[in-house]
Amino acid sequence: MQKSWRPALLAMFGVTVLLSGCSSSPTVAGASTTLASKPVAETPGEPSIAPADYIASGPIVVENQIDLSAQRDGVVAEIFVETGAPVKKGQLLGRLDDRQLTAERDAASAKMRSTAADLKNWEAGAQVAKAERDRSEEMWKANIIAKQQEEKAKYQYDATEFEVERQREDLKYAQQTLQSLDLELEKTRITAPFDGVVARRYVQVGQEVAKNDRLFWVSATGPLRVKFSLPEAYLGRVRKGTELIVAASATPAEIHQARVLLVSPVVDPSSDTIDVTAELRGPSAGLRPGMTANIRLQKPQ
Repeated sequence: MQKSWRPALLAMFGVTVLLSGCSSSPTVAGASTTLASKPVAETPGEPSIAPADYIASGPIVVENQIDLSAQRDGVVAEIFVETGAPVKKGQLLGRLDDRQLTAERDAASAKMRSTAADLKNWEAGAQVAKAERDRSEEMWKANIIAKQQEEKAKYQYDATEFEVERQREDLKYAQQTLQSLDLELEKTRITAPFDGVVARRYVQVGQEVAKNDRLFWVSATGPLRVKFSLPEAYLGRVRKGTELIVAASATPAEIHQARVLLVSPVVDPSSDTIDVTAELRGPSAGLRPGMTANIRLQKPQ
């Protein structure tokens, strides 16, 4: 009985040593895990990538650009300019056949002169009739002539005054007819509405045209403007007076300055964009209306 506790004591001692040996291994594993979890250091001197600029594009336009149309039916009689020709405001570009209108206008002018002469004649007669009426009235009051003669003189004066009024109305009608024919004659003359250049000619001599048919396309050459759209995020960042850098798609190396003239106060709900108009400043010899321009802007942060 006394010898039986020794084997049990030795077994307990062995288990204790084994547990103490196992308890040291978790410490080493934990250390290696901690080292592996440290972030990798960034390489010194590595450049950071800047956000790319936003590129908007739109057409180069001018405010004055129009298709001149025929204001009446007619036949093209003369053409005075060709495509590409510079023109001044009021310069004659072409003319429709106006012979019939000219003849009618001359007849109306003669009619007006004749009516004006008749009016002067009746006005003179009215003065004579008025004097005769006044004299007859005085003579009747003096019992020199009968009442019938006094009334006759008054009647002749009234009739003359009615004729004077009729001649005045005829003269007014003749003047209005002449004015109407003058306006029709003006419609046969096609003139430039502003300084610019003939961008296109649609007709030729002898061609019959109807009212509203296109005749010439006239375009101003400046000031040049560019119209484009920007995302909604630029609302409040781009405003009137903002300076911009513009380059034409055809000549991207040539840089031009522009200044914002107008920013739409509303956002287009279909595209979530705002419309912007800017005017080019400085030399712009290489730019033409209709070209496409690119506008570089910094992306909103």
